[in-house]
Amino acid sequence: MKMEEARRRDIYFSFFMFTADLRPNDAGYTQVLVKHLTALTEIGYTGFDVHIAPGPAHVGHHAEVESYISLKRAFDGAGFRDVKFTTNVGTTRTFDPTSSYEEQRKQALSYLKSRVDITSVLGGENTIMSGPFLYPYGIFPLTDDGEGIWSDALQDWMKPRYAAAASIFRELAQYSAEKRVKLAIEPVKNWETPGPTMVSEALDFLESADIPVCGVTIDTAQVVMESQGPAIFRKNVARAAKQSRLNYVHISAPDRGAVRDSWIPWEIMLDEIEPVYSGPYLVEVFNAIAPFESSMRMTRRRFWRPGEDAPEADVDSAYDVARAALRTLEEQIASHRR
Repeated sequence: MKMEEARRRDIYFSFFMFTADLRPNDAGYTQVLVKHLTALTEIGYTGFDVHIAPGPAHVGHHAEVESYISLKRAFDGAGFRDVKFTTNVGTTRTFDPTSSYEEQRKQALSYLKSRVDITSVLGGENTIMSGPFLYPYGIFPLTDDGEGIWSDALQDWMKPRYAAAASIFRELAQYSAEKRVKLAIEPVKNWETPGPTMVSEALDFLESADIPVCGVTIDTAQVVMESQGPAIFRKNVARAAKQSRLNYVHISAPDRGAVRDSWIPWEIMLDEIEPVYSGPYLVEVFNAIAPFESSMRMTRRRFWRPGEDAPEADVDSAYDVARAALRTLEEQIASHRR
C-alpha cells in the first residue's frame, strides 16, 4: 500500500542525462528527444525537466519562444500532450540581473521573461522554472588587476549586486505569476557560482527584496555540499515552507551521478520535506556529456545514451540509471511513510 502511494507521487527526470540544449529548430534531434521521452514514460516518470539554453546573439527572444512552440507541437503530436515539463534556466554574463548598469538589467529582465514564456509553452499552467537565474552561472568577479575576489571581499562585493537585482525580480515575479509559472531560485555550490550558494542566501535575498511570489529549489546534492548540517537544513526547509517558497525539490547524488546507492541522507531529507511538500520530485543526473564533462570535470564514465551512443558492455545505460533512480526514490518515500 505504501509503495502504491509512493508511485502516485509526481517524479520527473532531468534531461541533463542527455543534453543541455534541446535544439528546438533541429527536427532530427526532436525525434531523438521523442524516443527518450517514450522510454522514460514507459519506465514510470510522469514529467521532465529541460534546460533552456541561451540562443545565438543574433536571434531575438521572440524567435526563441516561437521555436519552442514548434517543439511543443512536435511533442504533442508524438503523444506527449499531457506529459508535464519544467525548465532549468541560468542567467549569463550578458543577461545579468545583478549588473550595476540599468540597461543591462533591463536586458536581463527581457531574457528572463522570455524563459518564463518558454516554460509556460512547454509546461502549461502551474509549472516551474528553476535554476541559478539570480547571478550569472559560472562567472566569478575579478579586480581591475585581474585578481579573484574571495571570502569576505566577495561577500561585500555581492551585496550591491543582490540589491540591484531586487526591482528586476519583483517585476519578473509579477510576470511569472500572471503566466502561472512558479519561480524557484536554485543555490548551487561555490565552485560553480559566487552566489547564492546556500538555501538561506536565496531566502535572504527574497525576503530583503520583498518578493513574496518567488521561491527556491532545494537540491539534495547542493545541500550536502553546502556542508551546513541537519539543524540548518531543518531550519531552511521550515523557513521556506512557512513562506510558501519551497517550489521544487531535486534528488541528486553528491557527485551528480547515479542516485542508487549514493550518499543521499534520505531519512534527514525526507523527514523534513515530505510533511510540507506535495510538489514533484526531480531526479537529476548529470551525464558525462558536453558541456558537463569539462565544466564539471567529469572523471566517471558516461552512461551511454540509447540511440545516441554505442552500447558498452558492463556500463549502465542512461535508461538503466533512470530506472534504478526511480525505484530507489519510490522505495525511500514508501519507507518514510511507514
